[in-house]
Amino acid sequence: MNVRFWRRWHRWIGFPSAIFLVFAAVTGFLVAFTEFFGADERLREATRDLVSPVTVASPSETWTAPVERALASARRIAASSPIDKVEVQFKGETPTVTIFTGKPTGGEDRKLVFAAATGALIANDVYADKPFLYRLHSGEAFGDGGLVVAMFWALALAILGGTGLWIYWTMRGHRVRTGTKRVFW
Repeated sequence: MNVRFWRRWHRWIGFPSAIFLVFAAVTGFLVAFTEFFGADERLREATRDLVSPVTVASPSETWTAPVERALASARRIAASSPIDKVEVQFKGETPTVTIFTGKPTGGEDRKLVFAAATGALIANDVYADKPFLYRLHSGEAFGDGGLVVAMFWALALAILGGTGLWIYWTMRGHRVRTGTKRVFW
């Protein structure tokens, strides 16, 4: 396999790969942007240096009472909804209990956030196990086939990068260069 083969192959695969590269770059940027500026990150940053008032030696009522209050409030909002998971946040100005409900037929439904001290509803949002943007970036939004295509395009982009480096290396010539001219010829 000579340099001509690698250049031709790299050129032919480069154009369609650019489409996937732009897609991955844009959705990756959006995922990073929403992660960095999102409410969950603000809460993590605000509570990072705080010490939780609840320890493993605390009586069980310390965590069961907030969960019971939240469940009582949730019954008034979504009487017979199945519970997917429960999260308790003890740190911060407003400790919370979050109840994620599912649909009776399966799938995700609601994210109910309650004040741990009172059981008052703070937020009632739509709940999806993974946000759409994450599923779009990974290809999962297009089903299992999308995940398989994503694995192939990731592999193709890695191979494209490797062949590009190989072409760069072989084109640089064999002249002795010093300093930055060794890389940027």
